[in-house]
Amino acid sequence: MDETAGSRTRLVVGLGNPGARYEGTRHNVGYLVVEELAGRRSARFGRSECNSLLAAAGDDLLLAKPLTYMNRSGYAARCLLERRDLDASSILVVYDDVWLPLGRLRARPRGGPGGHRGMESIVNSLRTPEIGRLRLGVGWEGGPPEGVDLVEYVLEPFAEEDRGAVEALVGRAADACECWLDHGMEETMARYNGLAEPIDRG
Repeated sequence: MDETAGSRTRLVVGLGNPGARYEGTRHNVGYLVVEELAGRRSARFGRSECNSLLAAAGDDLLLAKPLTYMNRSGYAARCLLERRDLDASSILVVYDDVWLPLGRLRARPRGGPGGHRGMESIVNSLRTPEIGRLRLGVGWEGGPPEGVDLVEYVLEPFAEEDRGAVEALVGRAADACECWLDHGMEETMARYNGLAEPIDRG
């Protein structure tokens, strides 16, 4: 068990964009994971705090969906940590990664944003790369095909034929968040990194 495990309050932040325009898009898969966690714990999103919708899942877990739009996610994360008197080791950020094939997970305790604007905002706002993150693969095996506009791609809905894979991804990602809460990051990495075969996208 590492330093993220224990009984203190933790914060799981699922990244996405608010509004009907972005529902069901690849960029919003982080929202789906925290919604799954809330459902498992009979918690409901409703309270608004720090430009986020919050769900309190017991006394030691907060789930958040920032409403700041992706590129300003760090403002919401920093406000929540400061208001709740939490440090950076208390947070797990869950977000899409176009550089991982659909269905893959990648947990890490620290690192750069890897080109993800939401994670870049959080790293810059908290002024540390020591932030736990769970990346959710929404891309292709071997990387994006030549000529694909990645900005447009992540803002599009998942293809209908990928729905089953997305549901499985969200479930596994929620399991990984539970593992992080109960056992810490090292165990989560050991159990979930690289889990599941990538989906053949043709």
